[in-house]
Amino acid sequence: MPKNILGKNTLLGVFGLLIVLFSCKSSKELIDAESDDPGIVFSEIPEEDTSDDSLKLALLALQKEYELKAYRASAPRYFDILDTELDLSFDYQRQVVRGEATLQIKPYSRKQSELVLDAKDFELGRVYFLNGEEETVLNYRYDFKQVFIYLPKELSPEDTFKIRMKYTAFPERNSGSDNLAITDTKGLYFIDPLNTVPGKPTMIWTQGETEYNSKWFPTIDKPNERFTQTIHLTVADTLTTISNGVLVKQTALDNGLRKDTWRMDIPHAPYLAAVAIGDFDKVEADYEGLPINYYVEKGYGAGAAKVFQHTPEMIEYFEKLLQVKFPWPKYDQIVVRDFVSGAMENTTASIFMEELRLTEREAIDSEWDYIIAHELFHQWFGDYVTAESWSNLTLNEAFANYSEFLWNEYKYGADEAKLKLLVEKETYFQEAESKQVDLIRFFYEDADGDMFDAHSYSKGGLILHMLREYLGDELFFQGLNQYLQANALQSVEVHQLRLAFEKVSGEDLNWFFNQWFLDKGHPELAVEVDYSQPDNLLISIQQIQDLENTPLYKLPFKVSWYEGVERKQKQFLLEGAFQQFALGNEAPIDQLYFDEEKNLLTKISSNIPSEFYVRQFQESHLGVARYESLDSLMMREEENLIKPLLKEGLEDSFWSVRELSLQILQRNPQWVMDLGVEDRVYQIAEQDPENSVRAGAIDLLGTLDGDKYFTAFVRMANDSSYLVASSALMAMNLATETEIDPELMDRFADETNYRILVPLAEYYLNEGVRGKGVWFRSKLPYLSGEGLYYFLGYFSEYFINYPEEGVEEAKQYLLNQMEQNPQVFVRLGAFQGLLGFADDPEILNEMIRIAAQESNQQIKNYFEYFLQTLKDEN
Repeated sequence: MPKNILGKNTLLGVFGLLIVLFSCKSSKELIDAESDDPGIVFSEIPEEDTSDDSLKLALLALQKEYELKAYRASAPRYFDILDTELDLSFDYQRQVVRGEATLQIKPYSRKQSELVLDAKDFELGRVYFLNGEEETVLNYRYDFKQVFIYLPKELSPEDTFKIRMKYTAFPERNSGSDNLAITDTKGLYFIDPLNTVPGKPTMIWTQGETEYNSKWFPTIDKPNERFTQTIHLTVADTLTTISNGVLVKQTALDNGLRKDTWRMDIPHAPYLAAVAIGDFDKVEADYEGLPINYYVEKGYGAGAAKVFQHTPEMIEYFEKLLQVKFPWPKYDQIVVRDFVSGAMENTTASIFMEELRLTEREAIDSEWDYIIAHELFHQWFGDYVTAESWSNLTLNEAFANYSEFLWNEYKYGADEAKLKLLVEKETYFQEAESKQVDLIRFFYEDADGDMFDAHSYSKGGLILHMLREYLGDELFFQGLNQYLQANALQSVEVHQLRLAFEKVSGEDLNWFFNQWFLDKGHPELAVEVDYSQPDNLLISIQQIQDLENTPLYKLPFKVSWYEGVERKQKQFLLEGAFQQFALGNEAPIDQLYFDEEKNLLTKISSNIPSEFYVRQFQESHLGVARYESLDSLMMREEENLIKPLLKEGLEDSFWSVRELSLQILQRNPQWVMDLGVEDRVYQIAEQDPENSVRAGAIDLLGTLDGDKYFTAFVRMANDSSYLVASSALMAMNLATETEIDPELMDRFADETNYRILVPLAEYYLNEGVRGKGVWFRSKLPYLSGEGLYYFLGYFSEYFINYPEEGVEEAKQYLLNQMEQNPQVFVRLGAFQGLLGFADDPEILNEMIRIAAQESNQQIKNYFEYFLQTLKDEN
């Protein structure tokens, strides 16, 4: 499951706020924390002995006692579910699931007389014990979280039996979450079940990770459980169902109903069971006979075909890398409304958030390969081989995260992949400012809130990349093959990954796994290069991280340099707190690069002069290093040094360098004339192969002279790329002397893509166009997520300026979004829009009421800060 992060054009300020998801408790807070286990009782410090030594010993003993009792062990295996059969129907009016479950079970390793199943918020009928054709009613007790079933006799691991029960599940009860990674806990979701939102389709879908599938069927809801399954779904015969495995039967029923039967013959973990029901378009593809299907709501099939078009190629590439065939009988990808995360890797049936619901034209600029690769790679790492506990979550998520790099490297080149790596580093480093924990961690409060973080994802993927760099491609991918083959259809912990790599490499890798997976932090290095003897440079490296809380690292690293146009490099091994390395170069060197390829998860402290980055930009063969040069000079505000580089930057072979060069010029438009690059900027706007770069060039031209290029903007506004068209329309708004023909803008009024709606809204506001209240309201049903967030600012401003256009309806819409929208950043956008109406005491009171019930603590704090300021002002 990916974190809920959108594409590269997302508003960075908003998601910079949202990316700092979690913080860890201090040791004192750990000791004071209440345990989830009422059986845990902490010792008290003896009152009679208060000497310093005794107090220290008592505190140490208390901490050790806590660690013993708070350890998050893998779930014990008392029983093994061999097969699950579910017969489900759905009450849309009440939003409940009516089910009958038949579970084939056996004791795991010891004799047992009581079976405990997870079953959250059910109403239970009788529970039956099945022995052949004979059924026995069993006694049980139920606490609305688990059902404790008394077996008719003590059963041994040789005894296989069945349990059958009818039940009604209430997913809405006791749901909600304050996490950003997984924003709700219903397990099964009814989307607009009563058709109350115009244009919004009714759907049902499930989201089981971490342990929420027990909200809609009884099971042992732990990741180290695994079973085969059959799911019967009774639905209206106009609807499509998707589940794990293959559709084996469809039966017509009375009253316009149909029963679909899905069979999963290969065992998988409970949290990976899934159902999706809706009126979907289905797009069919295949790879060497493997059925591949894309499901999306009606009208978006052509867009889905383009968004997911690389799936067969991804499967082919990943199979080649891993030398393990795709392990399941089919692969479906389903786009749904109001998903509570980015996506979820249910076995054979990944579910995605609605941001991937694009028209064919919108899909031209689709940037969703990364999330598609992420969920696909999970089918091997997470589904085929599964982390045995949430403590080992990174064994699922690090691989999925690294697949994004692997796909970029294969499809788009090394520079694109390394840029992805830089983003992951910054994501981790931002979190590490306030949270540094072991990657494999056995102490956490809440798996959803604590484990789905930049450590499990970003840091995990970076560590795999460093292991690949150390072992080399051949051994690394042999190790992945060994890991998958040795642990197929099993649950694993981190040591099995280590043993797989040790088996293929013949090398003890405890040092690597201990420092990276089983400890916290990252290296911080002070690097100095002595250029006094250019024929044999001396490299001095000191590890300066906090060694009380962070390991002293054994760290392979590379240095590189250029002799004319030839790039050379050499590898060394740092294994001390301070170490010096003689380069042993033959030709004189006056500039040396440490980790030019950006492979290491390290923070570097080095007195690098700005001129160093100028030369790095000029001579490096690596696009990511040239990007780093411009970025570093920009951060240092070295205008005199960066300005001469931009002409070359506009010609760079790496699109991201061209794009960054345009962004720098956008901040300093006078440089365009100074450098004589205006014609080149116009050429990029017309011809660059990357639409995002074209859009950046158009933005710059609009800033330079909206009137001069107005005719070109009018033409570009009809471009097939929404990125390009949007920038052109926004640039037209910057014209000061050319009057915009209202009919020209109104030609775009029927569009529903936010990239067009935003510049159109800007035009209506700039020109004071009245009578557009209905237009603003009419676009809301078409927008969600990122697009809705952007649009809400214009929406609120319009009704602030022109309340006669329907201000009361606008205020109520914003209040509803702040209270009910499942996406955190949309609730944030609604709140920001409401600030313009907060002089109304009734609105302010409603904002206070809604803020008080906000489930996400970070956003709640944001709300309360501004609301307190408003109350103080009033």
